[in-house]
Amino acid sequence: MNKEKRNIADFQKHGFAVLDRMYSDAEIEKIARCIEEASETQELAESSKNLFAIRQVIAKIPELQPLIFTVKLHELLTSIFEEPFFLTKAIYFDKPSASNWFVAYHQDLSISVDRKQEVSSYINWTFKKGQYGVQPPIDILENIVTIRVHLDKTEKENGALKIIPNSHLKEIYRPETIDWDIETEHICEVEKGGVMLMKPLTLHASDRTTNGKKRRVLHLEFSSKKLTEPLQWLEFQKFSFPK
Repeated sequence: MNKEKRNIADFQKHGFAVLDRMYSDAEIEKIARCIEEASETQELAESSKNLFAIRQVIAKIPELQPLIFTVKLHELLTSIFEEPFFLTKAIYFDKPSASNWFVAYHQDLSISVDRKQEVSSYINWTFKKGQYGVQPPIDILENIVTIRVHLDKTEKENGALKIIPNSHLKEIYRPETIDWDIETEHICEVEKGGVMLMKPLTLHASDRTTNGKKRRVLHLEFSSKKLTEPLQWLEFQKFSFPK
């Protein structure tokens, strides 16, 4: 089994995988510069001393599309999905070097949709940052693939994600019920230009920054499942990939 197939097998089995060098240094610099230039000329972000984030980042900065959606990314996604896939969410996170922000263990149970409409098995509605969120049926969550593109080398000291392997297999797994006598924690350190694959049901967390280094990440979510009508994915987008 080659390295890529082994990574995909690990992702399916354990709920996460780390792939180094998906993007070259030059490609990462172009992505970072594109975001910086757009941020200087437009009011795009939510910003504080602990967080700089741009939601719907590809819709707001369409110039990012050809920089992110490369042949390598297409090959990766087609090796995971058996059906046509599409983007459902894109967020840019910058964890500033002085950040004391940490995130406790959780699963990503909410998706962003285009409207609020009471539909069977869609629960826990929210409205934040001008977006409707809802927890969909479990088969929708199990189908989502998260790809985190790392613009900086990410280590334990600057907010690398901590995960609990295989936790995605337990469906809804409340953090307060974690049994540390049987569970183990893994820290997903990622090189600059690498990506982390994760299933949303994988329990994950991140610590405060302690080494004074930035942690910039593009958080992308993909799916191949449509939602129950009339609900639609808020950020549904299909892309043409280079050949």
